[in-house]
Amino acid sequence: MQLVFASNNQNKIKEIQQLVPSDIKILSLKDIGCDTDIPETADTIEGNAILKANYVTQNYGYACFADDSGLEVDQLNGAPGVYSARYAGEPKDDNKNIDKLLSVLKNESNRNANFKTVICLNINGEQHLFTGIIKGKLTTEKKGTNGFGYDPIFIADGYTQTFAELSMEEKSAISHRGKAVKQLVDFLQK
Repeated sequence: MQLVFASNNQNKIKEIQQLVPSDIKILSLKDIGCDTDIPETADTIEGNAILKANYVTQNYGYACFADDSGLEVDQLNGAPGVYSARYAGEPKDDNKNIDKLLSVLKNESNRNANFKTVICLNINGEQHLFTGIIKGKLTTEKKGTNGFGYDPIFIADGYTQTFAELSMEEKSAISHRGKAVKQLVDFLQK
């Protein structure tokens, strides 16, 4: 089976391909000749996943899935949430986003947060949503060099290391994206 993953983010593509069985080949947007930066204009994580999947299905006709993820911080009423990738403004910059968030939370004791991923799958004329959430806490400084996004400041509940200190395999086994992809794979293998 071939499925288009509506992304050109090489980190995400690599992570997803490791999470799906080898009989599911993941194609990137580049693989199907799509070099459009699909607008993420929805005001929810679910909405952005749907927008991206629908764009590929409507314009290229492929069975595909898209995801959107965000970091939701309790103290900030769920922010940055859908705006996680551009929290510090354009262009997207992981380090600037982290620095801004750490600055905003500098004097806050409540550091509870969660990562949320929603995957939208368009296949056989139907649309399905899968959601993965991992709860944790934010550190006061960056730790680790693996991963991307907010990984260097997020420690999952029950762990002592940030996502950026875990191997990709360790992170994928517990992460929000890993949970959503597991639901996707279970659905595809029915």
